[in-house]
Amino acid sequence: MSNFSTRINRFFLRHRDKGIQNLMLYIAIGNAIVTVMSMINGGFLLYDLLCFDKARILEGQVWRLVTYVFTQSNGGFLELVFLYFFYMLGRNVEANIGTFKFNLFYLSGVVLMDVFAMLFCPTEAILVEGMLVPAELFTAFYGSMAYFLHLSLVLAFATSYPEAQFMFFFIIPIKAWVMALVYLLLVGIDVFNMCYPVLLFPHCLFPLMGLGNYFLFFGDQLSNLLPLSWRAKLQRRKKSKGPKVVKFQQQTGPYRTAPTKEDYLHKCTVCGRTDKTDPGLEFRYCSRCNGYHCYCIDHINNHTHIE
Repeated sequence: MSNFSTRINRFFLRHRDKGIQNLMLYIAIGNAIVTVMSMINGGFLLYDLLCFDKARILEGQVWRLVTYVFTQSNGGFLELVFLYFFYMLGRNVEANIGTFKFNLFYLSGVVLMDVFAMLFCPTEAILVEGMLVPAELFTAFYGSMAYFLHLSLVLAFATSYPEAQFMFFFIIPIKAWVMALVYLLLVGIDVFNMCYPVLLFPHCLFPLMGLGNYFLFFGDQLSNLLPLSWRAKLQRRKKSKGPKVVKFQQQTGPYRTAPTKEDYLHKCTVCGRTDKTDPGLEFRYCSRCNGYHCYCIDHINNHTHIE
């Protein structure tokens, strides 16, 4: 598995500069045009033409599977501020992971949203726990796909730059990893609100689709969303773990370990003296003993023969 991850990382590194550079700039400009047009004429003609609508997609308006990324909002000056915020996040994430990987990150989010919405978004009223829920309610809910998709940039940025600071209301400094945890909490609240008191399953899982592309590309860096002290402890724990030592049990049975090589040539069977301990001593081998036995000059004629 580690070899596969290494190959994938090398592939992304080798093609780092390929793809649509500064992709979030084009996404932000497209959203800004839709927002400004809605503010100028007070209508939502352009928004209605580009937004996600499953019924119209099934009728042949397939461009909505992609153009919904330009419909984060249907108007409002505050939305322009959010667009600039998401643009800055996307630009920094792209600078960190490369253009090619960022394009795939964004595209995978678009595909995950499309697949889920096309599978589960109803085109007519459905009965949920005895209540008839109109299809318009689900259409409006799934119309916020671009918003959930762009929120995944918060997690991606916080993973890349966990200690970066944002000025909340231009006064309160908040670190990126804190903002990411707040975002995850809000997603959990959205899921809970759609589960209680009325369980809108599987539609309650839709906010989690904005996390799918994040886990696909940044899942191995989840520890970056932890406080700095916790991350330091994890790093120390990893460093303290040395290489794994495998202890083999001593072999038992018919196999024996090879004898160690002695540093002498001759050793007396009776007294144990060797040519190493006594270099001037003469040694002989007895022809009457059963086997190959050596004796010093003092015991060659004075020993009990081994039968």
